[in-house]
Amino acid sequence: METRNAHRIRTRDGFPLTIQVSGPDDAPALLLLQGQANSHEWWDGLREDFEPALRTITFDYRGTGGSRGGLDELSTASFAADAAEVLDRLGVDRAAVYGTSMGGRVAQMLALDFPERVSALVLGCTSPGGKHAIRRPREVGQSLARLRGAEHIRYLFDLFYTPNWTVSPTHSKLLGDGTMTAAESAAHLRISANHDAWDRLPEIQAPTLIVHGDEDRMNPVGNARILHERIAGSRMLILPEGRHGFFEEFAEVVTPAIVRFLSSAMPSPA
Repeated sequence: METRNAHRIRTRDGFPLTIQVSGPDDAPALLLLQGQANSHEWWDGLREDFEPALRTITFDYRGTGGSRGGLDELSTASFAADAAEVLDRLGVDRAAVYGTSMGGRVAQMLALDFPERVSALVLGCTSPGGKHAIRRPREVGQSLARLRGAEHIRYLFDLFYTPNWTVSPTHSKLLGDGTMTAAESAAHLRISANHDAWDRLPEIQAPTLIVHGDEDRMNPVGNARILHERIAGSRMLILPEGRHGFFEEFAEVVTPAIVRFLSSAMPSPA
């Protein structure tokens, strides 16, 4: 197995993106797309379980990690275009795509705008966006907007994990990229909030697995059922007791299920 390699590219508009690649060079590719206001570190401790059989690819979204610059006219569609360009630069014609939270919204747009690039699709704790999506409870949104500092982190931690999760908030990789400016965080919030793929979801042709926790207050589980209804032939896995970070807390169940799905959905290498 190869160690993780970092690459830096300039996109079509000259923006610098940092890419991370790990796993066997000759294995099928898996593109991992993280949540809002997070860098590739979202996948630390998770991508390793995919690496024995897959070449895992991540990149830092604009405004996170090693990808910094002016943030203008961004959307989940423009982030999907960045993802397609990352695959281009790595010489990857087709990849399986696994996106969680806002990354699931980006993954939807990648499968819609670049269908020939997506061999299989996994959508985790995400939604179609727009007026048809099921919104989080009002008190959750109000608390996220009102709380600051340590209180905000503790509240976010509770949205991601059950009380049985023993890792401390300071060690979680899912609670945001602390190097982001307020303007960068606000840009990401707008990107996620403005996503709306409802009308186009039936166009998705890639084999699709939808995974979600049934106690997710950040992004209610009803959104998984909407996606399942809108994407023909999709499969769905709902984790009992799972919150927004269910894919990490219950990784011993979720990751093998995803690997099995990808093994059955992706074409075998020639």
